Parts: sequence; C-alpha cells; structure tokens
Amino acid sequence: MRNVAIALTALLGSLAIGGQAMAACKDNWKDCAGKPWVDGKKMETPMGSKWWPNALWGKGDQAGSTNWYTKAEVVKRGSDLIKSGKIYRLGHDYHAGMPMFGARKFVLRIPGTPTGGPFGQNQIVYHDEFLATEIGQAGTQFDGLGHVGVQVGGAGDLANMRYYNGFTGAEIGSSLGLKKLGVEKLHPIFGRGILIDLAAARGVEAMKAGECASMADVKKALQMQGMADFAFKNGDAIMFRTGWEKYWEDPKAYNAGQPGICMDVARWVAEDVKAGVTGGDSWAATDPVPYPNEPACAFCVHNYLQTRHGVVNQENLRLKQLVDDKTYVFAYAYAPAPIRGGTGSNGSPMALR
Repeated sequence: MRNVAIALTALLGSLAIGGQAMAACKDNWKDCAGKPWVDGKKMETPMGSKWWPNALWGKGDQAGSTNWYTKAEVVKRGSDLIKSGKIYRLGHDYHAGMPMFGARKFVLRIPGTPTGGPFGQNQIVYHDEFLATEIGQAGTQFDGLGHVGVQVGGAGDLANMRYYNGFTGAEIGSSLGLKKLGVEKLHPIFGRGILIDLAAARGVEAMKAGECASMADVKKALQMQGMADFAFKNGDAIMFRTGWEKYWEDPKAYNAGQPGICMDVARWVAEDVKAGVTGGDSWAATDPVPYPNEPACAFCVHNYLQTRHGVVNQENLRLKQLVDDKTYVFAYAYAPAPIRGGTGSNGSPMALR
C-alpha cells in the first residue's frame, strides 16, 4: 500500500453517502450486511461470516494459496509453457525515490569505498551495503498472510483481531517478527501466469483512480486477447494490468489513489479459479482507491482475498512489457524471501515463455 493513508481517510469521511443504510454501514460494521465484501447471512465479523478454518487448506494452515505450488501438476503447467527461453523481469528497481506508502523509507548506504581491504597479496577489496527499509512493503512487494487482518472486537482487542485462518493478533503479534503467518511459512511460487489487460478492455492507456474493473471487463479483455474460451485452473497466477504503471516515475501521481478490480472479480479469483497468487501494476494490485460508491470499504478486496481466502498478492509489477509482446500466458516464478516473522517480501518476480 502507498502514500494515501491520510488521503484515504479524508476521502472516506468526505464522500457523499447515499441513503441511511449506507450511513449506518459507515458507522457500524454490523449494519453492512449485503455489501460487496460481505459473505454469509450473519454479521459475525466485519466481512460477514467467519472464515476459519480455511475450507481448502484446513485448520492451522499458514501457507494459504501457495499450497498450490506443492502440487506437481500446478508446477508442470507452468514449466510446460517455457519454449523460447525468454525471461521478463517484472519488478521495478529499488531506490530512495520510488513511490512509498506513508512514512516508509528506502535507505541504502555503503560504509566506505571500499568497505574493506585490501587483503592478501592479490590485494582484494570489497563493498558491503547497509539497507534500512520495510523489506516486505516497499517497491515491488509481496504481501504475506500476516499483512492484513480484521478487527472483530473493540479497537485494540488483539484477541478479537483476526487474520488468515482465524489466527488472532494476540497469537501472531510480536515486535520481533510475527509468531504465526510469517512469510517463511509460504512456499516458492512457480506455475502458470495469466495477464488480463483491463486497460485495453476499457480502451484507455490507464484506468482512473477509483475505477474498478468488473467481470464484464475481464471477459472483454480475454476476448480481445484471443482467450475468450480460456480454461483457468486452480493455482493459476492472475495478473491485472490497469495501466497505472505509467505513473511509477511520478510518486505524487502514483500515490494519488489507484484503479483496481471490483468485488465480483475478487470472488471469481478466489472461489471459481482458486488462484495461487494475484498481482497488478499498482501499489495495492487489486484494490481501487477509493472503492467506487462504497466509502465504507477500506481495501476490502485485500481483506477478501488475503484474510478470508489466503490468496497472496504481488504489487507494483511491470506488466506493459508483456502486453507489448502479446505475452498473456507464461510461466510465473517468485520465491518470497524466507524472512522469519516477516509480513511480506521484496524481490523480482519473473515471467518466462
């Protein structure tokens, strides 16, 4: 997520809210039944029904959708696509001037040039670097399952703050790293990737902030890509291109909201496809900011995919290069850095064909 925390709060408070029911939902999550991000008939949580234990992976699981990549048929589905040997680096360069969320910083220092040496009669010298940053939540980033949760009880009640598979804030929280749901619990990702060019479906270079693409847009994009009858399978990595990548070198514009997918697309991803990972070319990859006509929704697509369903998410991807080459189906590879207790991971995912 990026530099819109304050702006988002202001937007949620200032947008016109039509109707008493919506106003009530804004004030009390128990009145939000029927909203796009709500499942089930009981408001047991701010997302409706309880989501634990996970229906696919069972009680106690901490790997979520990356479990798909322990299955040989899912991995082979990706490897079978590698024919030409071409590799695309989908990650942006990491540097101090890239768009960052809130007060986050990316600070790299090399202590001395060289850092050490010379040693030996071969006179070897070397460089080291010191890096201070939010490793899992900076630049091209990957959200682990301990990243976002839902406050079910009163504010600050860790025993009733729930994450993926029902783990509580009290169970996972620690200033020295997450005790549960750390990124080290996730499996390396290798499988089939599918790019859906939502910007092309809208006929624009880039969608606008606060716009969300519906299933009608997804179907139109697939048709335009010659994939109208494409058969998605469990564990596929689904990448959404909105065109927001065009603002990457302008942090102010990049951070000023973003487009994303509507909740009907999120449900398709999690319930129909049962995707292994989602990804996108914006700082939240999936969520429109603000969600159109739903001011009570704060990153509700994130909550639905990650917290309820355990679908991991890859943000800030370079996807235009794939569109330029008409590479819509490819092998997708990414191994989260196994930082014990981490909320996510940096690193450069790849598309291979």
